Amino acid sequence: MRRFSQRNSLVTLSDINITPLLDLAFVLLIIFIITTPLLEKGLDLQLPSAAGATDSKRLDKKDIRTVEVSPQGYYVLDSRPMKLPQIAQRLAADFRANPNLLVFIRADKNARVEFLTDILDQCRQIGITRFSVRTDPRPRAS
Repeated sequence: MRRFSQRNSLVTLSDINITPLLDLAFVLLIIFIITTPLLEKGLDLQLPSAAGATDSKRLDKKDIRTVEVSPQGYYVLDSRPMKLPQIAQRLAADFRANPNLLVFIRADKNARVEFLTDILDQCRQIGITRFSVRTDPRPRAS
């Protein structure tokens, strides 16, 4: 009977194959590139244009809440679709926690004024006096 030495029977691999690891990294990168813009997108709105609209001072991002109003009357608070009473409750809770709260209102230029005034009225009832109706900074084509 013949004995095998351990040197001959076991072959050690000193190289690690990184091809599957690179494939996985590229797939995750592609998924990240595709999904990131989808997560940050709000409503597709056509804002009214205004000349000379600029922000005079730097604002802290944690103090800002953004409410978007579609032409059909859909409301979105910080990229989450909500009904008007839900937005009012959320803004009231945020205002109690942070009295420096600033509400950005992005209303489509084709939306009924009633949808915009509903948001403004809710802010007034809560006690929020710092709000800004956002406009398109590009000048109008005449």
